[in-house]
Amino acid sequence: MHDVLIRNGTIVDGSGGAPTVADLAVDGDTITAIGKVDGRARLVIDAEGLAVSPGFINMMCWANESLIHDGRSQSDIRQGVTLEIMGEGFSMGPLNDDLKDYMRERQGDIRYDIEWTTLRGYLEFLVRRGVSPNVASFVGAGGVRANVLGFADRRPAAEELARMQTLVRQAMAEGAVGLSAALIYAPDSYADTAELIALTRAAAEFDGLFAVHLRSEGETFLEALEEFLTIVRESGIRGEIYHLKASGQRNWPKLEQVIARVEAARAAGLPITADMYTYHASATGLDAMMPGWVQEGGHKAWVERLRDPAVRERLKKEIALPSADWENSYHEAGDASKVLCVSFRNDALKPLTGKSLAEIAALRGADPVETAMDLVIEDDSRVGCVYFTMSEDNVRREIELPWVSFCSDSASVAPEGLFLRSNPHPRAYGSFARLLGKYVRDEGLIPLAEAVRRLSALPADNLKLDRRGRLRPGFYADVVIFDPATIQDHATFDRPHQYATGVRDVLVNGVAVLRDGEHTGATPGRVVDGPGRRIAADKRG
Repeated sequence: MHDVLIRNGTIVDGSGGAPTVADLAVDGDTITAIGKVDGRARLVIDAEGLAVSPGFINMMCWANESLIHDGRSQSDIRQGVTLEIMGEGFSMGPLNDDLKDYMRERQGDIRYDIEWTTLRGYLEFLVRRGVSPNVASFVGAGGVRANVLGFADRRPAAEELARMQTLVRQAMAEGAVGLSAALIYAPDSYADTAELIALTRAAAEFDGLFAVHLRSEGETFLEALEEFLTIVRESGIRGEIYHLKASGQRNWPKLEQVIARVEAARAAGLPITADMYTYHASATGLDAMMPGWVQEGGHKAWVERLRDPAVRERLKKEIALPSADWENSYHEAGDASKVLCVSFRNDALKPLTGKSLAEIAALRGADPVETAMDLVIEDDSRVGCVYFTMSEDNVRREIELPWVSFCSDSASVAPEGLFLRSNPHPRAYGSFARLLGKYVRDEGLIPLAEAVRRLSALPADNLKLDRRGRLRPGFYADVVIFDPATIQDHATFDRPHQYATGVRDVLVNGVAVLRDGEHTGATPGRVVDGPGRRIAADKRG
């Protein structure tokens, strides 16, 4: 008797090949048969008329804290996500005592004890608490830097750089999928190319992937891409561009040049891929409109500088102009009406949630840039914001690229409890369903089988995961059953807390976490290792 038997589904196996109607059997945590399967099962699922696919891999998420609060991962599970990849730039480990204190101080609505020191310790902490999806993480270059240098904007000495490399090696040996960097944010932005090459060489020893938020997606987009290609070439690592996009209308035409350059590099043998989310607006904080010098030393130092009248005058002048030295999201948005404030830490400011920076400035009778500085001070945070800086045509162009996978770049949340105290970007609820509904079914940009490949096998291959990303006997039973005719995102920028629909059933490691569109409460998620853990074990003999 099988544990689970899925009958008569249209198998979209992740390979990109033509779908076929077949049964699929699961025993324990493993797919054991695909085809005409006889026999009985403890759980029989009729999937006639529905697609049966591998679980989707969220190539970059911010579920770090949301999974601590609610391990069900509702907004992603209901879109078919069975693996969350975390760790852009500043991962949840390694942590020294100073960083633990910093993280405790910076916590917002979600409060938690920091019971771990290593990145592996954090992932195992999640699994002990119970999570519905599988979890994995990059080790963040910014966090590694902060462990050794704090938040100082300076080059590391040779001994300090060696310590940073050791931290990278330790995280990789423990199972990190690679090294990441978010080069528009402090302290990542303080690293030069040589430092990044040194760290990526350490990650490359364990066959990791280097994932990067480029130093610019706007004014110096092409130059930032060249830096990334140089790092990949010099270190011998595989490379991934986080959330590929051209930011700011004057920069939208640059996307074609970037695509051409990446495809030329790929043709020459460089292992380069990218990921994206399916929206024309980004989400970050008000720190993304301020230069690195004002943020040096960490959050408290940043807030103190913003109180200084001379600093404020200097910032007003710098923020008003494009710069080749730092990424200015405010300038790329064009004006304050295209900066939506969606997340505050201070209860007194929460009524401003969902208002644009222009609206808040008008309410206060103040200049928008002055208002941004005041909000950072008053909220004692970066203030969560959405920036409307991208082109819908470019989003469609990226979806057509066969080397691009998909992400949410967001937490996994639910329309309940403390999650309602702020507004996420709608991508938290809709990034994957939007791909399959709007862009695959309605607009026909790519075939369904190709979309599923890029939601599953492509990221699994890029991360070199063991037996994930495909429907194949012997692979882990991460399985999604959805209706291609009805799958749909519903979250909007005005009303983001709305679940996607059309995903009916989800299995994680052979356990049903979604049945008939409702969460079962099951939390079978596991830590998924990158190749470094196996390589480290082989080295130990």
